[in-house]
Amino acid sequence: MKVTVENEFWELFPQAQISIMVVKGLDNSVDESKDPYFKSLLDKGSKRAEDFIVDETFTQNDVIQEWRGAFSKFKTKKGARSSIEALLKRVSQGREFNPINPLVDIYNSVSLSYAVPCGGEDIAKIQGGLHLGKAQGGEPFFPLGAETDAPALPEEIIYYDDEGAVCRCFNWREAQRTMLTEDTTDAVLVIEAINEDQAKRAQAAMQELQSLVEDYFGVKGEITHLTIDNPSVDI
Repeated sequence: MKVTVENEFWELFPQAQISIMVVKGLDNSVDESKDPYFKSLLDKGSKRAEDFIVDETFTQNDVIQEWRGAFSKFKTKKGARSSIEALLKRVSQGREFNPINPLVDIYNSVSLSYAVPCGGEDIAKIQGGLHLGKAQGGEPFFPLGAETDAPALPEEIIYYDDEGAVCRCFNWREAQRTMLTEDTTDAVLVIEAINEDQAKRAQAAMQELQSLVEDYFGVKGEITHLTIDNPSVDI
């Protein structure tokens, strides 16, 4: 299986970096006795996230401005925002984060700590390969909790496989079909950056993500940073 960032993506975001970590042989089951550990991770991430919310006007903070600018370059569903904006918004409102499952908790804590969008997919549920590029339009997409299809828009930036959309508008919204669950054993984790400063943070974030995953699961992930000069990786 291959992860490929397509040419049409690089035409819009030539400075981007899509960092990939593949982890295999996990036990992602929820153990409620570990909840205090994950709650502590998320709380620490929230505290570190405050460094990126320095302007009292939330939308004027650099990370928010950068990602809103990125989303203005392609067709989006009305109201779609980067996943990191949603997380930082919760921090700015003083709302806490609670454990979901180990992999998701770990990558959310890292996402908060470095103000970079993070996501993850169950490799076993990806059909063919995983691609990041422009939608043709109409790719089937069932977000978590949905009962009806919410297909991708033409020209929208999406992750997709042979069966349809995996994430819409970068990783704004996740498909139920490939999401990480307690049954996930093999996963691909992704951190997105669209400029040089974000790319540096994303590399540091990926190192921390790798360390946290290894500490908890006893499995070392393999990291690749996809760029315009290195747009694909076998996983």
